[in-house]
Amino acid sequence: MLMIAALSNQSVLSGTTKSGQIQETSDEALVGAIAEDDRLAMRTLYVRHNVRVYRFVRRLVKDTALAEDIVSDVFLEVWRQADAFKSKSRALTWLLGIARNKALSALRRRRDMQLDDRMVVGIADPAEDAETMLEHGARNATIRECLSQLSTLHQEVIDLVYYHEKSVEEVAEIVGVPVNTVKTRMFNARRRMQGLLETAGVSCH
Repeated sequence: MLMIAALSNQSVLSGTTKSGQIQETSDEALVGAIAEDDRLAMRTLYVRHNVRVYRFVRRLVKDTALAEDIVSDVFLEVWRQADAFKSKSRALTWLLGIARNKALSALRRRRDMQLDDRMVVGIADPAEDAETMLEHGARNATIRECLSQLSTLHQEVIDLVYYHEKSVEEVAEIVGVPVNTVKTRMFNARRRMQGLLETAGVSCH
C-alpha cells in the first residue's frame, strides 16, 4: 500500500497521547477526521479494516493481486472523498460499498470475461465462511460443498450477513437493491442451505 505507507511516513500528528486516543475513536469519527486531512486517522482506519475489505474484494474478483490493487484504490478513494461520507450510514458499510463498486468495475474491464453483475459477485472460497460456521473441522468439506451449490447472489448475501455481520439494511445499501429483495434472497439462501445440509446428513442444530 504505497498510499498508506506515505501517510505513515508523513503523518502530521504526533505524540503517544493522541495516538492512543485515536485508537478508541469510532470509524465514523475517523472518516470525519480524514475529511480534515488527518493522516493518523487515515492510517488507523486502514489498519482497522484493510483485511476485512481485502477478503470481501477477493471473494468477488477471485484474484489475489487484483484484490490488493482494489483495496489500495478503496482507501485512496476514502482519503479523497471522506467529506462525501453520510453519517447516517456506518463507515464500514460505506467502505464495503466502495469496494464492491470498484471490484465490479475491475471485472467489467476484463474483456475476456463476458459476465454480468450476477455472475461476478460470487464468493471465491466458501471454505472461509464454513470455518466461521463450524467449530469442528471434520464437517468443513461438506459445508464447503453445500455452499458452492448456492447461487452467486445467495453466496453474496450469506457472506455479508454472516462473515461481515451486516444487517439487512446495510446489505441492501452495499449491494444496491431494496431491503425486501435482500430479505427474499436471505430466506431462500437459508432454505436452500438447510436442504443441502440435510441431504448431506449434516445437522443444522
